[in-house]
Formats: sequence, C-alpha cells, structure tokens
Amino acid sequence: MKRKAMLLFGALMALSVNNAKADEGMWTLYNLPPAIYEQMKQEGFQLPMEQLYQSSNAVKNAVINFGGYCSGVVVSPDGLVFTNHHCGFESIRSHSTVEHDYMLNGFVANSYEEELPNKDLFVSFMVEQKDVTDELRKLGMSSLAIGKVGEWVDSVENAWQKDIRQKDSTLRVEIKPFYEGNKYYMTTYRDFTDVRLVFSVPKSMGKFGGETDNWMWPRQTCDYSVFRIYADPKTNGPAAYSKDNVPYHPASWAPVSMDGYKPGDFAMIMGYPGSTSRYLSSYGIKERRDAMNAVMAQARAVKQEIMLRHMRADEAVRIKYDSKYAHSSNYWKNSIGMNKCIDSIGLIRQKQEFEAKLQQWQQESGYLKGLLDFAKLEKLYANRFSALRALYYWNETWGREPDQMSLRAKRIHNGMEVKGPENKKQKQYVEFKDNRNEWDEATDRELLAAMMKNYSEHVEKHYHPAFFTTIEEKYKGDFTAYVNDLYDKSLLMKDNTPIYINKKSYAKDLGVLFGQDLIETMGAIRADLSGSADQIEEQEKWLCAAKLRMEQDLPNYSDANFTLRMTYGQVGEYTLGGKPSGYYTDARSLWEKMQRANDNFEYFAEPVMHELLSAKDFGAYADKETGTLQLCFLSNNDITGGNSGSPIFNGKGELLGLAFDGNWDSLSSDIFFDKQLARTINVDVRYMLYMMDRWGHADRLLKEIGIQKQDE
Repeated sequence: MKRKAMLLFGALMALSVNNAKADEGMWTLYNLPPAIYEQMKQEGFQLPMEQLYQSSNAVKNAVINFGGYCSGVVVSPDGLVFTNHHCGFESIRSHSTVEHDYMLNGFVANSYEEELPNKDLFVSFMVEQKDVTDELRKLGMSSLAIGKVGEWVDSVENAWQKDIRQKDSTLRVEIKPFYEGNKYYMTTYRDFTDVRLVFSVPKSMGKFGGETDNWMWPRQTCDYSVFRIYADPKTNGPAAYSKDNVPYHPASWAPVSMDGYKPGDFAMIMGYPGSTSRYLSSYGIKERRDAMNAVMAQARAVKQEIMLRHMRADEAVRIKYDSKYAHSSNYWKNSIGMNKCIDSIGLIRQKQEFEAKLQQWQQESGYLKGLLDFAKLEKLYANRFSALRALYYWNETWGREPDQMSLRAKRIHNGMEVKGPENKKQKQYVEFKDNRNEWDEATDRELLAAMMKNYSEHVEKHYHPAFFTTIEEKYKGDFTAYVNDLYDKSLLMKDNTPIYINKKSYAKDLGVLFGQDLIETMGAIRADLSGSADQIEEQEKWLCAAKLRMEQDLPNYSDANFTLRMTYGQVGEYTLGGKPSGYYTDARSLWEKMQRANDNFEYFAEPVMHELLSAKDFGAYADKETGTLQLCFLSNNDITGGNSGSPIFNGKGELLGLAFDGNWDSLSSDIFFDKQLARTINVDVRYMLYMMDRWGHADRLLKEIGIQKQDE
C-alpha cells in the first residue's frame, strides 16, 4: 500500500510540475487514473468521478460513435443528435438532387414524417469496457506469433459475441489492442441502425471557408448537422428501419449551456478518436513523412484539381463529387501540414534523443533484452520503404475514391454475385447496375488517365502494372487513348448488361485484363511488404512496453483506436504569427469574409446569411460578456480524426459546442501533441441554435432541446 501511495503522489507531482503533460492524452474512462481525475478537478471539473462513466446519468451515455467514422452527442429526450456537418455530408448528399439540393440549400424537417432515413448509417453507444488481456493469455494468445494474433483475437471476439447475444440480442462486442498490443480491452456497444436526417444548414455555412480555411484559425464554419435515432416502439431498443419506429428515448442526454466560456475555463471533449501513433519510433515517423504523407499530398493534388474543375463547371457533377472531394482534400491538407510540423519542431530528432535514453535504460535494466532491437527495427523500415511508397501510390490511383472503371475492374475479380443456371456455365453472368447518379463519365475518364500517368512518373518500374507496357507499345504512351478504349470497348461499362464470365470474349475484355493487372500489381507490392510487417509490429510493441516500464510512475494513455476517449484542457488562445490569436470568432468576422466572395468563392454565402450575420441584436444567443454572437472557439484539447462531431463540455458537463477541426500546428498531433501550439477548433452551440432558430425556424427542435425560441 505504501508503494502505491508513493506512486500516486509522484504522479500527481509530475502532473503539477509538468503542465504540458496534464492536458495531453486521450483517456479511457473505465480505468481513468485517479491522478488524472484529481488534475481535472484542479482545473475546474465539478462532477463526481462516477458521473464520467459509471452512473446512469454519466456523461459518456450521451456520447455516440456516429457512422463508424465520426462522433456525436444526444441532446434531447427524443433522441436528437448533434454531429458535424461534414460527418453528415454523405447522408445529406445522398438525398440531394438538382431539383432538391439539400447539400447546397440545407434541409429542415418540420415534422417526424419529414425526417429522412439513411441507408447503412448507424450510431453506437458504449455500454461498458474492460481489460481482457489476462483472459486472452490464459486462452493461449501468448504462444502465438504476432502475425497470427489478430485473426485469433477475432475468433475469440466472435465466440464472446455469441455468448453476449444470448443474454441481450441488441449488444455487440469488440476486442481491440491497446498500448501497441501490450493490452487488450473488450468494449460492449449497442447499435441503432434507424438514424434519420433532421436538419442541415446550407453548404455555404456548413463548409464555410472550404479548403482555404481548413485546418486554419480564425474559423467561422457552422459545422453541424442534426439527426435523430429511431427505436422499436415496443422496446425502445434498436430496430431495422420501419415507418412504425418511434424516436428513441434515452435515459439521459447532454444539457445545452447558453452561458458561454472565457479563457482558462475547463473544457472536456468526449468522442471516438480514430488513430494516433504517439509511441511510434523515429524510423516509423520518417516512413510516415516520406512514404505516406508525401505521396498523399502529391497524388491528391492532381486528383482534386480535376474534380474541382468539373464540379465548378456542372452543378450535377458537383453533387456527385462533393463528398469524394471533401474526403480527399481533408487528408491532403492534413498530410502537407503534418510533414511541415514534423520538420519544423524537429520531431524525428526529438524521438531519436528519447530512443537513445531508452536504449541506455534498457542496457542498465536488462528489460526486454534479446527482444527489443533498435538496429533491427531501423533495417526493417529501410527495407520496406519502396514497396510501401508504391502501395500508397496504388491506393491513391486505383484504391481511394477511384474512377468507375477502376472500381468495376477490381470488383469483377472480387466475388461479385454470379447469376444464371448453376449447371450451365456458358450462361452464368454478372452485371453492373446503372449508377450514373454517383459518377460522371467525362470526369472519371480524365481522372483515370491523369492518375495513371502520375503513377508511372513517381513509382519505380518494378511496381508498374503490365498494361503500362501495352500503353507504351500499342498506344505510344498516350494514357488518355488507352482510357478511352477502356470506357468505350469494355463490357464492364455496359450498365444492366449480362457479362458472361465463361465465354472467350470475357477473358479478352480490355477492362477484365486491366483489373487482373491491377490485382497482380497489388499482390507483388504486398508480397514485398509481408516479410517485414509482422517484425516491425513486434518491435514497435516492445518499444512501447519499454517506455511504459521506464515511465511506470506516470499515467500513460494508449494510442487512439476509435474507442471512446476523454480529453480535458482549457478554453484559450495561442500565439499566431507572433501575436495573440484570439480565442473566439464573432458574427462580424464572418460577415467581413463574406464580402470577399468575389476573390474567393469559398467565402460565398446566400444573401439571407449576410442579413442574419449582420444583425445588431442576437438575443439570448449573444454572449453575455461580449454582447455578440460567438461562432467558433479554441481549446487545447487533444483530439484527432474521428473526434469530428465530439461534444465539448464545461466543468458541469454541459454542452458548449462540437469539436470539428484543429489548427495548422495541431497537424502533427497524430504522432506528437504540442500543448503550446496545438488547438481544437469548436463550433459554439449558441451559433448552432441561432441558425436553427433564425434561418431554419425550427421551433419544434428548439423546444425539444429545451431552448425557448427568441423573438426576432
């Protein structure tokens, strides 16, 4: 007991002395270190510890995983959900047509009947989480080679899933590695699959500033959308979509604060951060910079220029590619910014210095002797560099948001449904449905030709697909001519037309051969990667274990892995260009940017928005101290991708707004959190409600949330 007391005291002292450590971290809730909770209280958190995770009205009960890629929060007794506009992007787009363009013009459901269902959209509530490492070891995990562990854990997960479903059919379990595979936690979820679109601001506001302002401060983006969870009318539990379903009634939800914030105020964010690599070695960071980020930045710049040009020329094309462009551009800019941050702060050098200390400690302690080998790790990374770089170029060219030809060429070799009589092979066929509402042929033709040419110029010939030789010899290096033949002559581009897979014509089809070459090239790349991946994973695991042992007197959080996490900090500015950045933006700043729309189309907004944001009186939505409508604000919370839509709470557990972005200096946060410079950008809930009121006239929603509509 004495030892534990000394450790806790030491941890608390370390947190007090090293303030940079205090607000860093993406903490799991079920095993939150007492030292962290004590630090939170010192900084202004007012709720008892059990109200974070354990109690029936715990804050975590209102926080959701939105769609498997974002976060959100329940804000009403009738299952109303706030998330980011960009998280709802695809759902909004899917309901949009040229005649009813909800993406462009926004959407307001004036009744339950008008709320729009969304195919494949779901939300998840975390029920509980626990450490199952010892259980897995007893079942034999420790005896497995590291490359076999993942598949084995999946099989255990499936078995445990069956067990828990027998007790409660609405539950789902996931077993995920933590601390680079040194720990395993099982998380239990309850999924709701009937989730309907309720409210969305126009794109001009939900994505105001576009790529110009993305990852930048100051921001004025009204980045939110509203959905509703529906449930079985008899059980109030999950149910497949039905017109008979009713709004879900949660046991608790997040109360909305209209009191605002000031510098130094406590701020807590809960959500589902996707992935970080804070324990990654210096060799891994160099690989991330040069083989991954640099590739995404270069290749996506080519892709996005083509998309944007076609989108601006044709409204129908814009609707089809809005979501694709947004997905691509977000991490294009992220990659550029992360690489600049890695170099500007000398992150690789910092990691190397820490690893030198870790090696010295290892030699003195003998911990993991014969297992953790820094020289081996460096060599493993060097040996796979070229193959990994080729993999990322392949993915950017034919894998992520691909053109339709590439998509179909891969699908036809990957288990499409075979139709026709089983006993007559010559009559067996596959077919592609007409999906031209999702893509534009002229755009996709140009994309494929340009991306293939780009691949040929940046990837060594060892990893070129065989059809590059055909292009060189038959088409005299003209990628456009080859692509035109693919689209014009291949059966794969004939919608609703049987493609008989056992006829000679099939084997000779240009698109079929194209897809076969793509798959073979990917196979060659993966073969060159397979030998090192498991060994690198094992060495990085030992590296993390060594760090944890050397720093055992300090609380340490695990890397993000899209499980529920909590991060705490304060509202406040930072130094930007040698000057204070300011910690919030207001309506005036947005109106001023709108006046520059002729010079930058991403600052365009409808006349009604000019009117609303130039108002002299914002009523109850105005900040009590400044008297203006505050739009977005900064906090020093530790977030990453997946946190989009995460609620940000004050010390009382009341909703202040939603996290939606980070500043430019936060782009290295996936691998290093810089408390001095990294900031979370949040949209103010009062801005959200103002738009709901004055633009959307959504009286019923305001009432549902508990906000009394203000006289205009």
